Amino acid sequence: MQVIVHCGAHGTEEDRLLKSLLRNKEIFVKSRTAVPGPGKYRELIKTCFAAMEQGQQPANQDQALWDAILDGEDADRVILSNPHFWGSQRMALTDNQLYPHAEQRLSFMRQLFPQDELQLSFALRSPTGFIPGLLEKGNPQRKRELRRHNDPLRIRWSELLLRLSRQFPDVPITVWCYEDLPLIWAQVIRNMAGLAPGARINGGMDLLSSIMSKEGMQRLRAYMHQHPQLNEEQKQRVTMAFLDKYALDDAVEEELDMPSWTEELIEDATEVYDRDLELIGQLDGVTLIEP
Repeated sequence: MQVIVHCGAHGTEEDRLLKSLLRNKEIFVKSRTAVPGPGKYRELIKTCFAAMEQGQQPANQDQALWDAILDGEDADRVILSNPHFWGSQRMALTDNQLYPHAEQRLSFMRQLFPQDELQLSFALRSPTGFIPGLLEKGNPQRKRELRRHNDPLRIRWSELLLRLSRQFPDVPITVWCYEDLPLIWAQVIRNMAGLAPGARINGGMDLLSSIMSKEGMQRLRAYMHQHPQLNEEQKQRVTMAFLDKYALDDAVEEELDMPSWTEELIEDATEVYDRDLELIGQLDGVTLIEP
């Protein structure tokens, strides 16, 4: 069975994506793809991980786990979503390293599901947005630690991807940029479900509506309805044209509550992130979904 592990990252609309996947359950069933509710596996897998960290064999493995997770549903592909698969938000960034426990957690997943084909799917985000996102729920001490020990100029998503791909070369990885999500929301959903480009889904424009005016969305939907022959690339160009005219400025521009960061530092960190994405696009075993 194919097991699509959606593991965040934190602060990348991960919960909203899960809701969209669940909203499409009935469509996915036709292609034998299951999206079990998170209550059926998050705590279960967390308990297994905790036992394995203590050197113990988990009580449930493989078929017993699937019996609990799928609850009788028959599937060839399963989507499991949890931004904490690699650790809590507190464990997301240490000394400029993203998700230092990722390899251990993926190794645990391999042990839990040895007969299945694991695939990773997760979003990337510019460190200038990722770090402030981690700070939102942190206590004062945690905020001081994050600021003191992490430099947005030195954080690389490619480093995480290289760690994973070198240790698990047989595990395909699909990533996308949080900043692109409104434009590629439908692509991400189809990719995780194993659907063909252009396949019908529910809510493919859900995220776009959060950054475009109501008038713009109405006009865009009307245009798409009148031009059903457009392919995905043409739809992207049309969407960009509508965004240029109808984007909500407050929604598009991200406010950063980082008083110690200068505009120059933010610009430099953004350039570093862009160069990192170029490298990621060339990595073997890694697929980067782009507009």
